[in-house]
Amino acid sequence: MATHRVTLLPAGTTVEVPTGTLISEAVQRAGLTFAQPCGGQGRCGRCAVDVTGPDVRRRSTIRLTSEDLAAGRALACQAVVEGDLQVTVPEQETIERRLVTDKTARKIELPFPYDPASMQTVTALPVSLQPPDLQDNLDDLSRLEVALASLGYSEVETSLSLLRRLGGVLRASNWQPWVALDTSRAQPRLIDLAAEPITPIGLALDIGTTTVTAYLVDLSDGRVLSTAAEYNGQIQCGEDVISRIIYAGKGDGLAELGGLVRQTIQVLLERLRKRTGVPSSQILKVSVAGNTTMAHLFLGLPPESIRQTPYIPATNHPAPIMARELDLPVHPDASVDFLPGVASYVGADITAGVLASGLAEADELTLFIDVGTNGEMVLGTREWMVTCACSAGPAFEGAGVVDGMRATEGAIEEVWVSSETYEPTYRVIGGGPARGLCGSGLIALLAELFVTGVIDRGGSVKLDLGTPRARVGDHGPEYVVAWAGESATGHDISLTKVDIDNLMRAKAAIFAGFSVLASSVGVDLANVKRVLIGGSFGRYINVEKAIQIGLLPDLPWDRFSFLGNTSVLGAYMALLSREARAELSQIAGRMTYLELSADNAFYDSFTAALFLPHTEIARFPSVAEVWERQNGREETMTADGRR
Repeated sequence: MATHRVTLLPAGTTVEVPTGTLISEAVQRAGLTFAQPCGGQGRCGRCAVDVTGPDVRRRSTIRLTSEDLAAGRALACQAVVEGDLQVTVPEQETIERRLVTDKTARKIELPFPYDPASMQTVTALPVSLQPPDLQDNLDDLSRLEVALASLGYSEVETSLSLLRRLGGVLRASNWQPWVALDTSRAQPRLIDLAAEPITPIGLALDIGTTTVTAYLVDLSDGRVLSTAAEYNGQIQCGEDVISRIIYAGKGDGLAELGGLVRQTIQVLLERLRKRTGVPSSQILKVSVAGNTTMAHLFLGLPPESIRQTPYIPATNHPAPIMARELDLPVHPDASVDFLPGVASYVGADITAGVLASGLAEADELTLFIDVGTNGEMVLGTREWMVTCACSAGPAFEGAGVVDGMRATEGAIEEVWVSSETYEPTYRVIGGGPARGLCGSGLIALLAELFVTGVIDRGGSVKLDLGTPRARVGDHGPEYVVAWAGESATGHDISLTKVDIDNLMRAKAAIFAGFSVLASSVGVDLANVKRVLIGGSFGRYINVEKAIQIGLLPDLPWDRFSFLGNTSVLGAYMALLSREARAELSQIAGRMTYLELSADNAFYDSFTAALFLPHTEIARFPSVAEVWERQNGREETMTADGRR
């Protein structure tokens, strides 16, 4: 097969690739970072490059204008090399970290009293052995097993790597070694042995689609020594789970995605080492929560079946795995325990959240929601629980929005709009000029535009208000939040009608999800006494604004609680306690999963929620009151949007 030279600018790197290679693959072979937020499907248009040379074939030109094509622009994930080319790769977006979970001095409160003697999953203790002599020629391993049995630890499992070290450590310690045992299961397992005292250290991980969060824990007393968080390196291969599943099925995509999340974990471990002085090699146990797709990608399990009917994963509960098998830079004999999930789209992050939130012990009707790229929710009490998941898309994380961005420095996070002048006031993360709109800012802006009458209940921008901010732009009708002269980007920051439609679909999916859950068990959402919102994004949701757009049910504000990252908290609880670990399995077994794609009720509820706040505005009495006050007599809208 013929090969061709592809020169990549401005790096000046040249690679040779065979005919038919995607430009995106050529960029990756050159070792350059290249973001493909949609997983290489050609949907997002954010991998556009400038191509010089006649020999390129475009599979798709979606997201490119005729002017782009005339100028030699191409989507790198859709353009195939058929000759020598020169490709100019634009500067890639870098993520400036601003994560509320990344605290260097944060005390984590356990929701239960910790008793190491009865609950501990890893036990470190000194052992006294009788030295051998000519009359006592018992082998080293048997001698250790006898000593451990006298302390109540019988039939201890030992790995080959530890057996190789055993003789040297016993003699170096003068037959008084320290041992670390994994006591989380019926048969104890030897993790480590040393001539000096061992402090048992554990790691709780939440592998999220957007963020990976870690707690470094002293297992002897349950203290969280430090926490750290970082954006998941897999983001460059897709911003949502479906995009990553598709990416995993291409070439070496599965191995690449697994490598990227390992790199992210390594970054976190190094950060934790610098903060605490504890090397990652001292970590003797790891507890992991995450959605089903993230678990598959980390373990190298092909995830294709997760998105194919009937949506069955390889496993909902992976067995414990030795760290050496996963190439994790912790103690090689550390056990890596994945928490149990329920279904393809209700994973261990949700069971961990149910445990940490206390829903599994609730007497009152409680709704737990984790808002992210997917919306997962659980409704119930200590007696029963039903759960489902819906694809909200990444709009609330700034993706799929023209001027959207993640919650980093420069993001508009809160907006207020005058009902008289339609002029905005906004708050920017970091206090400097604005670069775009993050999720909380998008929710606030959508609500403000609605209640002040800049947009109608169908999300259409009113262009007859006499304000230059409501106009027709390059992407159709839009509202300008920040003019070019006041932004950090040098161009206007706007919310377009296309953006509004994406946000309305996302909020409609969330609302439809818990509406169907409630109707499936014959309860009214008005009877929900507590709404528990998990996930880092939930910390920044303004309840009033979220209700106004129909994202959350119209309930008294004091019923809502924002819990932060309940997934990592559940992993932390499981790391410390055998009882918590057993309860997680019980929770997963108790939840009844509702597959929304198999029920027309979800589609009907979703369609009804595609208005602000809902087709039936009477379901949102507090919003109807504001709407009438600001806009006069309430508009009546039928289910198909006609007045």
